[in-house]
Amino acid sequence: MPKPPDLFDRDREWAALEDFVTTERTGALLGLVYGRRRQGKTFLLQSLIERHEGFYFSALSQSSAQNLRRLSEHYQVFTSSRARVAFDTWEQAFEAVLALGEGRDQPIVIVVDEFPYLLEGAPELPSLLQNLLRPRGPAARSWRSRLILCGSALSVMRNLLAGTAPLRGRAALELMVHPFGYRDAAEFWGLAHDPDLALQLHALIGGTPAYRDMAGARPPKTSATLGSWVAKSLLNPASAMFREGNVLLSEETHVVDTAVYHSVLSALSEGRTRRGELAAAMGRGEGALAHPLTVLTEARLIEPIDDAFRQRRTTFHICEPVLRLHQLVIAPNESRLNRHHAKEVWGEIQDTVRSKIFGPHFESICRSWCEDHAAQSTLGGAASRVLPALVACPEHRTNHELDAVVVETRAGVADRVVALGEAKWTTEPVSFTQLNLLEHIRSLVPAAGRARLLLFSRSGFTPELLARAAEREDLRLVGLEQLYQGG
Repeated sequence: MPKPPDLFDRDREWAALEDFVTTERTGALLGLVYGRRRQGKTFLLQSLIERHEGFYFSALSQSSAQNLRRLSEHYQVFTSSRARVAFDTWEQAFEAVLALGEGRDQPIVIVVDEFPYLLEGAPELPSLLQNLLRPRGPAARSWRSRLILCGSALSVMRNLLAGTAPLRGRAALELMVHPFGYRDAAEFWGLAHDPDLALQLHALIGGTPAYRDMAGARPPKTSATLGSWVAKSLLNPASAMFREGNVLLSEETHVVDTAVYHSVLSALSEGRTRRGELAAAMGRGEGALAHPLTVLTEARLIEPIDDAFRQRRTTFHICEPVLRLHQLVIAPNESRLNRHHAKEVWGEIQDTVRSKIFGPHFESICRSWCEDHAAQSTLGGAASRVLPALVACPEHRTNHELDAVVVETRAGVADRVVALGEAKWTTEPVSFTQLNLLEHIRSLVPAAGRARLLLFSRSGFTPELLARAAEREDLRLVGLEQLYQGG
């Protein structure tokens, strides 16, 4: 069935759900849908329920008995039963819900939202479902039920299918709902016509759909009005966005000592991205960081990124912009912001915003463009991996940073470096200075002798550099318009 007109983007997610619920396979099927809060999972699944007239139940953070009673009531209403329904056990309840597909010509969609809340009071549920969905049981043989379990606790949902978990091998669908990519986010905010403003906004709050409503005010109209909008919508203690950075951490079930996690995020925001740098900044041993880094990574709040040329040189980067905004802007200035000095604070920290928010985010957007949007004719090959790198330079006795190394991987042959890229978030056009440095770095990498050179710029390029690029096959200049609309 076509996607509902009020469901923005999510074409792939909708197609995957439609394939799952309409498949002609006999027997009950299990699917998992998960993702961080405020990504639109519930809206997506409720749209699916409305299209297919299915059964929907959302658990609450309350006792197991209370949730069981609510499920009984929902079941009674859905089935129009005149007799009172009161399930005694969760096994009885889920067997009845799955049996809604018994004797049907068409599959029925069954959604249990906020499933981790049920697990808190009934940890036996995965084993019960494993038994109900056993290969020789009635559900698997003939019931045309499509059961979808949904949740926001990523580690909890992933563990349902991990290793020796009871439901391992039982699910026919595992769908993660991500924030919008930077291009989709620009359209969602109505800023596709202004890539400079769209990128700055994405660097501050990312692609979470709910943040548009939580920010309250309409998006800024121009980059010149961004500051006043930020002061009103993000740095205002009355705004729902003001404490979002704290809320994101508190929603993760494995986060116990929030002070440690905030310390990790603060150090990452300041640019300390390696384990040793983080340990030194926090005054702890590297071993003490293993658990918080793992939890933050599994929650998709940070991401480990390998060096393109050096093994075991992993750096960690914040991938949820709201956390970076909180650590660099809100937390250190919270007292003044609570006294409504947002405009003054925003004006005073512009150097920090440019160097530690907009600049790093621009680099990550350029890597995303190489991976998801750039044509092979632009890159000089396929982008199997796009990673940053440090290149040692004996001549200058330093390490040069590369923002993007595009690597093509093919079976049976060695990996090939097809392009090297440098991203500049400056108010001045990129000139021959940046090109000369990039050519020098290419000469230091034996495997990149024929690699194409990519220069990314917020503020365009000098006329001389544009003229040179028109004459060279190995040079591509990429501005904001191409990042948002071209390949």
